[in-house]
Amino acid sequence: MSNTPMAASPLTRAVLEIDEYASGLGWDQPARLFALVDTARLRTQEPALAAQLGLEGEQESAGLTPIEQDEIPTGKALDEFLATIAWPDAVAGCALTVERLMLPPSAEASVPEGMDEKRLAKWVAEHPDRQEVRMTVAVLRDGTRESALRLREKDTPTDVLTGSDLVPGLAEALTATFEE
Repeated sequence: MSNTPMAASPLTRAVLEIDEYASGLGWDQPARLFALVDTARLRTQEPALAAQLGLEGEQESAGLTPIEQDEIPTGKALDEFLATIAWPDAVAGCALTVERLMLPPSAEASVPEGMDEKRLAKWVAEHPDRQEVRMTVAVLRDGTRESALRLREKDTPTDVLTGSDLVPGLAEALTATFEE
């Protein structure tokens, strides 16, 4: 968590920690899913895992520890995959990091009508104003959410945008993984 502000909430710190981890892997990576667990609870209930994660000496008690899950299947749409997830009670929240192409709002008026999803994706990929972005979105069981956005062209820790409503659709999909 070297670039993570200590005054931030535990969820914001977790999102920035995941963003920093994903940044270290470089661009053009697959989506990654993380369970968020209470760090103090993890140290108490799973000391061997806490030691493996390097958490045994940390003093912070209000933190969240991201634990990367198995790879997301490549042949399945992300929303379909998320609909299959159920978390055990020990998981306080979850996070996802995914790369996408985005267009500025000014490009919305020029989107051709009647395109299917595949043709629209190709149109966006070829648009001169497209931006490659990595989105890291996290939610807690109580509905609290946080996001971090990193543009490929401004790939520095100081240029990461954070906020709770930056990617509302993805936050809602992650929140649904906690519904029974």
